[in-house]
Amino acid sequence: MKNKIIELIEKLDLYGISNPRKDFLKPLKEHLIQKIKNKKLINLNFICTHNSRRSQFCQIWAKVISDFYGVNINSFSGGIEITACNKRTIASFKRMGFGITHLPGDENPHYQVKYDDNKAPVILFSKIYDDSPNPKTNFVTVMTCAHADENCPLITGSEKRISLPYEDPKAYDNSAEEAKMYDERSIQIATEMNYIFSRLMG
Repeated sequence: MKNKIIELIEKLDLYGISNPRKDFLKPLKEHLIQKIKNKKLINLNFICTHNSRRSQFCQIWAKVISDFYGVNINSFSGGIEITACNKRTIASFKRMGFGITHLPGDENPHYQVKYDDNKAPVILFSKIYDDSPNPKTNFVTVMTCAHADENCPLITGSEKRISLPYEDPKAYDNSAEEAKMYDERSIQIATEMNYIFSRLMG
């Protein structure tokens, strides 16, 4: 499991990031550099509308890739309404090499996502951005969709708000390109997290 994910991370630079996209990534990168310089705790809370796709891709990849580079962060995700962690998101994580365990309960499924045998798994489920276990204060808000950014003008307790929108793979649900587009969004997010975290410690 661990080796497959590391191999994927080591190949991410092959995908490339455009200069306009790097401009979107710059505020988060610069904020993290400042937090590290000041030896402050880093809590990232990735927020989209439903907390079912993009924000959860971000939560997992930020944690995995920060660990890969030895950067200590806490990574969370939430929404402005509760739905459920989408089964297509989970299927994409499986294809990437993560170990997935579906925990008891079906109304709002909880999934244990394991990426390293020596580290605690991440528990994914849909929640409001300030629901437990998410932090109430001293966190950076990263808005991963334009809808949530526009419809949630105030995130109480956030020390900084950063817009980092991604296209929603939901548009391809139940199509022949469904798996391809979910994996493409996952890889894009992993690539961009790799770009950010690989440039923090230099």
